[in-house]
Amino acid sequence: MATAMSVSAVSPAAAAIARPRTLVCVPATARAPREMAAELAAAAALGADVAELRLDRLAGFAPRRDLPVILAEPRPLPALVTYRPKWEGGEYEGDDEPRFEALMLAMELGAEYVDIEFKVADKFMRLLSGKKPENCKLIVSSHNYENTPSVEELANLVAQIQATGADIVKIATTATEIVDVARMFQILVQCQEKQVPIIGLVMNDRGFISRVLCPKYGGYLTFGSLEKGKESAAAQPTVADLINVYSIKQIGPDTRVFGIIGKPVGHSKSPILHNEAFRSVGFNAVYVPFLVDDLAKFLNTYSSPDFAGFSCTIPHKEAAVRCCDEVDPIARDIGAVNTMVRRSDGKLVGYNTDYVGAISAIEDGIRASQPTDPSTSPLAGRLFVVIGAGGAGKALAYGAKEKGARVVIANRTFARAQELANLIGGPALTLADLENYHPEEGMILANTTAIGMHPNVNETPLSKQALKSYAVVFDAVYTPKETRLLREAAECGATVVSGLEMFIRQAMGQFEHFTGMPAPDRLMRDIVLTKT
Repeated sequence: MATAMSVSAVSPAAAAIARPRTLVCVPATARAPREMAAELAAAAALGADVAELRLDRLAGFAPRRDLPVILAEPRPLPALVTYRPKWEGGEYEGDDEPRFEALMLAMELGAEYVDIEFKVADKFMRLLSGKKPENCKLIVSSHNYENTPSVEELANLVAQIQATGADIVKIATTATEIVDVARMFQILVQCQEKQVPIIGLVMNDRGFISRVLCPKYGGYLTFGSLEKGKESAAAQPTVADLINVYSIKQIGPDTRVFGIIGKPVGHSKSPILHNEAFRSVGFNAVYVPFLVDDLAKFLNTYSSPDFAGFSCTIPHKEAAVRCCDEVDPIARDIGAVNTMVRRSDGKLVGYNTDYVGAISAIEDGIRASQPTDPSTSPLAGRLFVVIGAGGAGKALAYGAKEKGARVVIANRTFARAQELANLIGGPALTLADLENYHPEEGMILANTTAIGMHPNVNETPLSKQALKSYAVVFDAVYTPKETRLLREAAECGATVVSGLEMFIRQAMGQFEHFTGMPAPDRLMRDIVLTKT
């Protein structure tokens, strides 16, 4: 099995000798030639640099009839022509010879790039026998749909691909865990130092960062789909997201990397929010989603100063306390870290911005809807029921207790509820018990679990009947914006506080930890309300 290697030793800046910018390529996957030609124009309008023409996707493809249509001059974008066989993940099922002839015709018609698979590259080169036009670059590609080999094996593969006469090496592997991507980054840097043009990508959700961060390490090209649903590979971002969310054309060797660590993490709006906030203050950084299975392994692998800070979400907030070199006293008391910052000495420092974000959002929600005493917290003396005993539950329970509330912990598993309740000094209940728990009117409820989160939007932690005992209901879930819990609480007459408010406020705290600058309050609020 391939072993993970730390990117702490990888210095993209060392390899950054007047290198060209990483190109953004959009796969054209239409079934008809004229539609494929239209996809080229659409890709150009979105800001792509190259279009990959996937000839294997065309229905009833006839090269001499169809290629002149697709490659008609003037073309809106340079063309990368690929005719991928089924045995390499494509759709073509015939013999190699007709496929080779189609690729050679594409060269004659002026295609700027042609992709041929490494397994048949020698055979193709013999057929080509030196007749490749000067303006056409040959990409020799290898796809591994099972795993990501060791750095040594990848380096050997690069050498073997080069030996075929390739102008550009392309290696796509598969991530079984996110640390696999570090090996590809190391190969990109090695190739950069040797001035070997390489496309190096790692497929699927755990490999997503390879598609966004390859410009930092000198990758020749990355792929972005024309729109959702038109991907040519799993977990391929859209070209609009690459350019507009991740500002991929501005990523360079000195760009610092931040991101959100979680599992799942695909639903997170944090990349949209933090990337735009970074841009607004001219901060050279990119913020990406990290789908992480093993937090300690991830942090040990991505340990270079360039990986400068992380947001931490479900299920890693408690493990993050153990993984930090230093932990802010409040975060340590809560037992959960949602923000990690790498100091200049390399040490990771953990903070918790959840508790301030959530508690201030609930307080302001109450103040806006009910008369309150301005000299004290509107939570003081109130019965405050927290659903969930994980990292966010601990933050809410700690914050509410600090404000003088009487805290009750409810959780699916009673032992977990009891553990947190003992720490806080309050009673513990199961969720089943909570259905019939109404010792007084005017209680406050805070859901900190993922119940009701997209795609399970019809789920709710508490029945509508039970909600009638609560005056205020907060839900940490913010996808969807209005959860079933909040909708039913509002129907029962409760003041509702959206998880979006907590999200905005905790993100502002994170931004300040990440950048050392004041958070652009109005901008961040506008982004969350209009773009997420």
